[in-house]
Amino acid sequence: MTRGPHLFLLLLLFFWLLPPISAKRRPIKCVFKNPFQNQEKWDYCKSGDLIIGGNLLLVTIISSSIPDFQKNPYLLSFQISPIAKNYQQFRALVFAVKEINKDLDLLPNITLGFHVKDNHQIELKISIICLSLLSRKDNMVPGYKCDRQDPLLSVIGGDNPKSSRQMASIFGLFKVPQLGVGFEFTQGDRRLYPSFFRIDPKEFVQYEGLVQLLLHFQWNWIGLMAPEDDDGEHFISSMLPMLKEKEICLAFTDKYKFEVDDLTDSKMLHLFKTFSSVEVIILFGDSHSIANVLVALYCHEELTKKPVLKVWILTSHWRVNVIGYQGILKDIKRFHGALHFRDHTAVVPEFSHFLLSLDPLNPQGDTFLPLWWEWVFNCRFHPILHNGNVQGKQCTGKENLQNVPISLFETSMTGESYNIHNAVYAVAHSLHVKFGSEGQSTKSRLGKKISNVQSWQILPYLRKVQFNNSVGDEISFSENGLGSGGCDLLNWVLLPNGSFVPVKVGQLDPGAPPGQDLTINSDAIIWATKKVPFARCGMKRCQAGERRRVPEGEQVCCYQCAPCPEGTISNQTDAVSCDPCPEDQYPSKDKDHCIAKKLHFLAYQDPLGYTLASLIFSLSTITLAVLVIFLMQHDTTDRQGQQPRSHLYPPHLPPALLPLLFLFIGRPRKLTCLFQQTIFCHSLFHCGFRYLGKNGHGGSGLHGHQARNSARKLLGKLLTNSIVIACPLVQAIICTIWLATFPPFPNMDFHSLVGEASWNVRKAQLHCFMLSLPTWVSWPS
Repeated sequence: MTRGPHLFLLLLLFFWLLPPISAKRRPIKCVFKNPFQNQEKWDYCKSGDLIIGGNLLLVTIISSSIPDFQKNPYLLSFQISPIAKNYQQFRALVFAVKEINKDLDLLPNITLGFHVKDNHQIELKISIICLSLLSRKDNMVPGYKCDRQDPLLSVIGGDNPKSSRQMASIFGLFKVPQLGVGFEFTQGDRRLYPSFFRIDPKEFVQYEGLVQLLLHFQWNWIGLMAPEDDDGEHFISSMLPMLKEKEICLAFTDKYKFEVDDLTDSKMLHLFKTFSSVEVIILFGDSHSIANVLVALYCHEELTKKPVLKVWILTSHWRVNVIGYQGILKDIKRFHGALHFRDHTAVVPEFSHFLLSLDPLNPQGDTFLPLWWEWVFNCRFHPILHNGNVQGKQCTGKENLQNVPISLFETSMTGESYNIHNAVYAVAHSLHVKFGSEGQSTKSRLGKKISNVQSWQILPYLRKVQFNNSVGDEISFSENGLGSGGCDLLNWVLLPNGSFVPVKVGQLDPGAPPGQDLTINSDAIIWATKKVPFARCGMKRCQAGERRRVPEGEQVCCYQCAPCPEGTISNQTDAVSCDPCPEDQYPSKDKDHCIAKKLHFLAYQDPLGYTLASLIFSLSTITLAVLVIFLMQHDTTDRQGQQPRSHLYPPHLPPALLPLLFLFIGRPRKLTCLFQQTIFCHSLFHCGFRYLGKNGHGGSGLHGHQARNSARKLLGKLLTNSIVIACPLVQAIICTIWLATFPPFPNMDFHSLVGEASWNVRKAQLHCFMLSLPTWVSWPS
């Protein structure tokens, strides 16, 4: 009973909410307005079928009004200054889009557009720009659009690791490809930033280049300066173990975070001591940090009345540029002689022509160009009148960009602009591959499916993209960034005409073989100190013949030199230890190299050597003469026994013994050692056997002959010959087994004499000679 009235009331309410039959249907439109409406003067938009967004840093705030908490802080007034060099990055994006639109083979029937906004390096504005790029123009509804106009394809942005991370956390939610300066994250964190692609080389490659640069110039006592933030902490924590491994010490590690008004006396005193303690300083930071360092340098020079002549080594995030006004040119020149690792670039002639054709009188929608032109040329298109007088000079629009100092603006493509140029082309090639891989021709696919393109669709193709750009460089994405990940080493030089220019003096190529990845032209470097600095802790380097000795409590680089101990040498500079010489060598007087020990052996030039050689030659000649006589008179018979006189031939030195005698003279070698032992044993056995065969049974003459005839009758001719053959054969087998198992070898004595080495076989040689002499003098009686 109670449900009826309630149900009736609900039905009445439902019908009441329904529109009347005669009501007109209102058109659907977006009603959420952007609460932080951007000023149009900082936007540059050009329509297209697909949009490349840009969240760039083109101007910076140099002063602002004090908030009074009465109005929106975002609408506070502030004074800005263009970052002159960064304008080239914006122009590189525009140039790439225009070149792609001209290429009918790359994206036929598709016109790319762009929408670039300046973020002023303000974190709040960076986020607002990201959300606005994801929304319809003039509305703030990310990811939802009431129409299909200007769909966002990808975003170029992230001037430094901090801003890139901030942007990646937003665009990653909507799977919009973001291409910007890289920041560190693990593979496990990839899911947090699924659509981020780094376009600059990975920092670790550059850190290795820094270490190699220090080793190239043999610098081991340096200073390290980095901002007091997460990026500075990461840089220091990455560099410290690499420097320690190569025994490069830090005189100081300074984390700077100070403003102009925060330079107290104690901080200035600390900075002065910091600058004066080293000659080489590695400076890590970005373009926003330059003012603080320059102020410190200026104060140091004003108080000491001396210039800070240091060698500054600058990383790629550091931009040697000026922030909009030429008055700072005087300060920037304090980096004369600096070495700067900057992203690799290439010469793109069309880009230089594109920049030189800029016309501030006809900006074609470029809201940045007139303001940037005024700051670069220090003029005004609409001069300010003060008391009826014109303040400053008037811009004509015909000023020549080639006359602008390179430190202010470069007409050739910089490394950062080259990265952006390649990034835009990478997006275009990914879009080309995505539609060209679906069965139909690229032209027909791109012409028909343009309304269905979603930014997330090109993500897998962007990760695998690979192409050659207009200058022939191979471009692809990897964990090291877009392209090869190489860096150029620049030397910033102050020329006599006052211009401040970068000179390429080297290159870092990670793809090269180890030891060849960093090439440096040392002769082309101009040093602020007029010569290569001696950036070492010790006053002198340890020379050959010395070794390093680190005093207790000092760093490893602050060593002293000590002479090498006896019996050791060092043949290089700054040797950690001294090494002993090989056994056959001994140290020189200065202990800087090893000298071969003098070898002692029975040489032919020695008195004993040529005496024995002469004796051998004489006796051998006599023996050969007797042999010749015997062969000529072999048919002479004994008048008494009518027997040949062959038994009278003295067998005391058969020809087999002759080579043995010469083997014992000269430098012993392994092969001669083997022959010495074996031939000597065989020769002595043969001589003894013949001698016993001749004299063993009654000596010579008639009685000996009768005794031999009796022995032959008793033993028989066959048994006698068998004994003669078997005994040498047994001896040969024994020698073969001995040589196969434990062969003799030359052995030297290196320790008995200083600086000399003798052969232990020399005594055996002489002993063998002494044993062989009786065989020469024991002629038959």
